[in-house]
Amino acid sequence: MDLDSLLDIVEQNGIQLVRFLYCDTSSIIRGKASSAMNLSSALQSGIGLVKGMMAMNLVDDMQTDTGYGATGEVRLCPDLETFRILPYAPSSALVLCDLLELDKSPWSLCPRSILKRQINQYLELGIRFEAAFEPEFFIGKFEEHSCARDKDKQKELVPIDTSNCFSTDGMNKAGAFIDDFIKALTVQNLTVEQYYPELGHGQHELSISHAPALTAADNHIVYRETLRGVANLHGLVASMAPKPGIDAPGNGCHLHLSAWDTDTNTNLFYSDNGLSNLGKCFVAGLLRHLPAIVAVTCASTNSYRRLKPRAWSSAFTCWGYENREAAIRVPSLYWERELETANIEVKCVDSSSNPYLALAVLIAAGMDGVKRKMTPPEPVSTDPSTVSASEAAEKKIERLPPSLKESCKKLLMDQILIEALGEEFTRVYLKVKTSEDAHFAKLSPEDEIKAHLQKF
Repeated sequence: MDLDSLLDIVEQNGIQLVRFLYCDTSSIIRGKASSAMNLSSALQSGIGLVKGMMAMNLVDDMQTDTGYGATGEVRLCPDLETFRILPYAPSSALVLCDLLELDKSPWSLCPRSILKRQINQYLELGIRFEAAFEPEFFIGKFEEHSCARDKDKQKELVPIDTSNCFSTDGMNKAGAFIDDFIKALTVQNLTVEQYYPELGHGQHELSISHAPALTAADNHIVYRETLRGVANLHGLVASMAPKPGIDAPGNGCHLHLSAWDTDTNTNLFYSDNGLSNLGKCFVAGLLRHLPAIVAVTCASTNSYRRLKPRAWSSAFTCWGYENREAAIRVPSLYWERELETANIEVKCVDSSSNPYLALAVLIAAGMDGVKRKMTPPEPVSTDPSTVSASEAAEKKIERLPPSLKESCKKLLMDQILIEALGEEFTRVYLKVKTSEDAHFAKLSPEDEIKAHLQKF
């Protein structure tokens, strides 16, 4: 879309504000909004942003020991192709932005630019990556109830349904919200593929179609914004937090990946046997780097309440065909669409991760396996937490880090991922995550969960 076309759409639709959005180090979606009157200038020159904002942690405590604070500025520079009119916010629209230095070069702390760098590196070699995020979320409502001790009114978060997994009762209870959510996604050009009520009370899953990697990450940002925007209109609370309640099932955000030859438009992961040799090398690379990867894909302290054995959250370094306890699953192919649907699913991902960073480290790790022609261990067909010590050793099955602190230690030692993210970004990221770990270590589990509930 060119500038004049966008300005015409804004005028014709009575748009008053356009949100310039980015996703930060802690996966909080932030931004500034331009008025329609000033939009032409803002679209061409960007909007100023103090550099210290990318050193802000989950609780808005700026980590000035990173070297970033009140001085220095970058520009929020919009990608016009991401422009959307917001169906849940009257007279508003959004554009997704890159963070550029004043000399117009990509800022080292810009997550979207980090993913672009990975994508472009392999496009030059004739490989295009497609991806799809598969989010789970909780929907509920705050209701007042009387406290027996002092008869004060307190608010309790009640799930929208208490139905069984995959049940039509759950579909009916959440039907009005889900209908409006789908409509809002559709008018923003996101195509819904599947929907169903999940295991937890008030837990649902709705997936959208795969897209080129950068677009897939952009789409996940739009999805997150739309979910909460539509929930607000219904007087509901929507949460994609990894663990929305102590006893609640976790919210994952499984990530599907495929690699394509740009000349022949051939799926490089496809094989009659289920996964190509290149795909197996890619899996081997993922497994090699997985303990460090989860510092990015399971990026909050709350993530590690979900990432546990026997929780269908894939807490071990293993892969398998149709094994939903394996960290990397090779899904079955769809009839008559075998070549198109060959992909791998990375299950140790949740929505506290920045989608640009998650894709960047997964591509870097997988392609490290391809470049070095790594061979993965034998696939696992059982729950990895139940295998014998000898089988675990043979198949290199290891427990993933049990905390954000431990996964960050692994990232600090992984040169491939540091190179993908950039040394400066990795340095700042680890300081921000260390500060979050220290902050939430002082809180009770209930307070930690509450703090994450409405962040994602």
